[in-house]
Amino acid sequence: MTVKHWHGVYPAVTTKFKPDFSLDFDAMASHLEFQLDAGVDGIIILGSLGENSTLNLEEKIELTQFFHKQIDGRVPLLTCIAESDTRQACHLAAVSEKVGVDGYMLLPPMRYPSDNRETLSYLEEVAASSGLPVMLYNNPVAYGTDLSAQDFAKLADNHKFVAIKESSANTRRIPDIRRLVGDRFAIFCGVDDLAFECFGLGATGWVAGLVVAFPRETVRLYEMMTAGEWQAARELYEWFLPLLHLDIGPKFVQNIKLVEELVGVGSARVRSPRLLLSGKEAAEVLAIVETALTNRPAV
Repeated sequence: MTVKHWHGVYPAVTTKFKPDFSLDFDAMASHLEFQLDAGVDGIIILGSLGENSTLNLEEKIELTQFFHKQIDGRVPLLTCIAESDTRQACHLAAVSEKVGVDGYMLLPPMRYPSDNRETLSYLEEVAASSGLPVMLYNNPVAYGTDLSAQDFAKLADNHKFVAIKESSANTRRIPDIRRLVGDRFAIFCGVDDLAFECFGLGATGWVAGLVVAFPRETVRLYEMMTAGEWQAARELYEWFLPLLHLDIGPKFVQNIKLVEELVGVGSARVRSPRLLLSGKEAAEVLAIVETALTNRPAV
């Protein structure tokens, strides 16, 4: 993958299930075309929104093969590596490279709260298991392991690390990283309801969540922000914000999959231990979507 690919809107797509909770490849094929038709710049599979933790290794490989075949080189395909065992993470990276993915989004070790030395060692070891470029994913809010600007400066010596998905929810991190390493990394916004702020500080890409239901609005907002059309972008962003807020919190997967169902591009079905939203939680999402659709701007 060349550097020119490391920008733009990369949906972290949901994994769709049949009523028996097996993989629904027909639904995922249809949804993929919905995203590509809207002009997204890449696709990320097996992320947190893709319910990575509920998928076994065989399913992860099967999904990687499926999306590689369906995309057929039209946009870059990144697979998320989010494992608790280094050997398994390296195995998945090596297998995915053979399948033909274009790169990885790499999280620190899952379950075990690794210290700084262990975290950096893990990232280096997984990167060494393939020849592909890596987007480092920093999400201390959800996973408890934090990569500082100084850590990214250390990792900058490894040419395989080319991008950062910054999800600390602290927008100070972007200028801190740039101050230490300049434009060494492509920095992606990883928190939907901080996109405007992140692009104002120099982000070049967006690993997006609500894009799975509203791709045209997401792509248009990205285009406005990168073109410096800040007033028009602010107006679209403020319409979008109630939806983007649904990307935050422990039930963001249920929130977003319910939004997909409500706008007719997916199912709210999730694998346990997650359960479908009910009562007040479901009603709040429904009200947000109804208001958004009533006031939906033309893009």
